[in-house]
Amino acid sequence: MEYHNPVLLKETVDGLNIKPDGVYVDVTFGGGGHSKEILNRLGENGKLFAFDQDEDALKNTIDDSRFALINENFRYVKRFLRLHGVRQVDGVLADFGVSSHQFDVPERGFSTRFEAKLDMRMNQQSDLSAYHVMNEYEEEQLGQVFAQYGELRPAPAMARLIVAHRQNEPIETSEQLKVVLRKFLPPRHENKVLAKIYQAIRIEVNQEIEVLKEFLLQMPELLVQGGRLSFISYHSLEDRLVKRFIRNGMFEGEPERDMFGNFEVPLKKVNGLIVPSEEEISVNNRARSAKLRIAEKL
Repeated sequence: MEYHNPVLLKETVDGLNIKPDGVYVDVTFGGGGHSKEILNRLGENGKLFAFDQDEDALKNTIDDSRFALINENFRYVKRFLRLHGVRQVDGVLADFGVSSHQFDVPERGFSTRFEAKLDMRMNQQSDLSAYHVMNEYEEEQLGQVFAQYGELRPAPAMARLIVAHRQNEPIETSEQLKVVLRKFLPPRHENKVLAKIYQAIRIEVNQEIEVLKEFLLQMPELLVQGGRLSFISYHSLEDRLVKRFIRNGMFEGEPERDMFGNFEVPLKKVNGLIVPSEEEISVNNRARSAKLRIAEKL
């Protein structure tokens, strides 16, 4: 079984406009597919740093003097690069999706296909798991998770049912969760609704939106002038944040304009939105929701 089949491999690395002697960062190393392609395009003086908080990914490290793998969350990218003597880089690549490995290992709890304990931690040392969210969050807090991160209309009712059930017994497994929420899972749309429920829980467990915002805010300072960002998102919450930050340099509101109505932003988009071809989706179905955006530091 492959650890992870990289999505939009050529397009994402092409977007970085690799300089042979440049310094690059792959903040979602996973199986190392994107990193290997970057290394293929670097010269002997180039350098690639990769980040991954999942200890399973460390087994895929690449034996190359130009490469360093950092076992940390990419929200700390600037801090850990500085520990390696790096203050600015020529390009940053991020593939924000869950890896195929994480989906395919039942005990990790990421997939709706398997009976497993509620977990969903990308960092297996983290204290916050799906079990904690399901059994310890207050009803209102749980409803907010489903509404905000899963965009589920019956979020308040779902939260109310979960809180009522756990007064008798904890919800420990994915199958128990399905049974509790059965009334919200119509047979024709069960997988689609379950995917939204799992997405909401996973985002909360891994603090994915907060992490993404912290990460993006570091990019203008981290990139050299003309440096590139190449980011793949898999759901609208992430993609909207990336798109808005590239356009406005902020997540809410509008940048301050001068008397002529112009405003300055740190980045500019390169080309338009890129999505996988039908051929790639037929080979790797998990690529179907991927959206690639590329930006350059002004």
